[in-house]
Amino acid sequence: MQPVLDPNPRNGQKKLLLVFGSFLAIFVIIAIVATLASP
Repeated sequence: MQPVLDPNPRNGQKKLLLVFGSFLAIFVIIAIVATLASP
């Protein structure tokens, strides 16, 4: 089994990292909006 964080990632792994990063960014944005919306 390969390590998850490969120092030299292939194309698929880079794409997976991008998807995970965008998901994390969306989650953070939702959390900030929810915090601002709450009284």
